[in-house]
Amino acid sequence: MDQLVKKKAERFFVKNVETDVDPKRLKGLLNPTRWDILKKIAEKPSYPSQIARDLRLDEQIVYYHIRELEKNKLIKVERTQMLGGAMAKYYVPTSRVFALELPGGEERLADFPIKKQPKALKDFLSPLITSGKFNATIVVGSPDPHGKYQVRARDSHYAIDLAMFMGQFAELPENNFIVKLDIDVKSENFYNNNLILVGGILTNTITEEFNNYLPAKFQSEKFPFRGIISEKTGEKYAEDAQGIIAKIPNPKSPDKRILVLAGNTFNGTKATVIGLTRFYEKILSDYKNEDTWVRVIQGLDLSGDGKIDFVKVLE
Repeated sequence: MDQLVKKKAERFFVKNVETDVDPKRLKGLLNPTRWDILKKIAEKPSYPSQIARDLRLDEQIVYYHIRELEKNKLIKVERTQMLGGAMAKYYVPTSRVFALELPGGEERLADFPIKKQPKALKDFLSPLITSGKFNATIVVGSPDPHGKYQVRARDSHYAIDLAMFMGQFAELPENNFIVKLDIDVKSENFYNNNLILVGGILTNTITEEFNNYLPAKFQSEKFPFRGIISEKTGEKYAEDAQGIIAKIPNPKSPDKRILVLAGNTFNGTKATVIGLTRFYEKILSDYKNEDTWVRVIQGLDLSGDGKIDFVKVLE
């Protein structure tokens, strides 16, 4: 399918284009009335009587032009409905752009991979990504000593992979950075938003604040808090390379969502980021748009080079 690229306010938008259209099909569009009818149909699905009223035209004239548009495959019936004892046909355009293409003149645009989100991933990332817009803040732990135990975050850089992954499906907000340190979220009281928390309860103090709301919680009674307790099964997961991917409503703003990628250690956090960015089909295979959802992840080194390169879903 060819596409029309249009630049508006320094942004690019695309529409699918039906090219190589027979000139005879487009000839009728030079008629101003027929063009007005096609534009009206493009605004929303319409039936001839409604179009006649909107354009203040005789119904028979509208029916004539509708037949010509349909004959030339410029419009099609989307649905039918009984209105006033008669069957009304609702029409839509067969394409949003019709074009005659002459040979030559192509210019290569910069390569840019455009990806369509699989449904499970699209549902999972909503409302963090909506209509191609990134609508969340990624929160990472401060690299400086902070919090009750004065811990330095060693897992914040994993958020780069996460942002690169999400960038395939969304564009950046115009005026705001998408990443904040946990200490800044606290000082600015920046809670009433969609949040993506990267790092466990020691390195990311915002993860600690929401720990009790998670369906698989980090053990918080004894420092250094090595352990995840499943609310569903009661199982405890205490290995370094284990972590959780969880999505919950934001307790401070119920219409917002919180996504948590956190591990027992930085290796556990790394495993969760690898899991979502490289193996999301496996991770989200049974995701059903739940408000509260969690998976416990185990990072694995299959290549034997000492680095996590695969994940296993434990629960």
